[in-house]
Amino acid sequence: MYAIIETGGKQYPVQEGSVIDVEKLTAEVGANVVLDKVLFAEKEGEPQAGTPYLQGRVTCEVLDHGRGPKIDVFKHKKRKDYRKRIGHRQDYTRVKVSAIEV
Repeated sequence: MYAIIETGGKQYPVQEGSVIDVEKLTAEVGANVVLDKVLFAEKEGEPQAGTPYLQGRVTCEVLDHGRGPKIDVFKHKKRKDYRKRIGHRQDYTRVKVSAIEV
């Protein structure tokens, strides 16, 4: 079974057993998380699309929390002697999809 879910303002294609990095969730490592915003699902070659969501849910297991790579942001204005350099690291939660129910 294949599905497209929405969490943290982003959309992710998932299958059972797949591991994805999503925006940081407030769940402990080893806990099960239910994501109920299912946009699209395909079961046995039969596609189903929601308007905007389907009646279904995706159950995931939280594997760990982490931070992404550092991104450098550099701003400047020519001929004005203005330079600003900042960095950013985005927090994420790594989850493993255990069940898709639609």
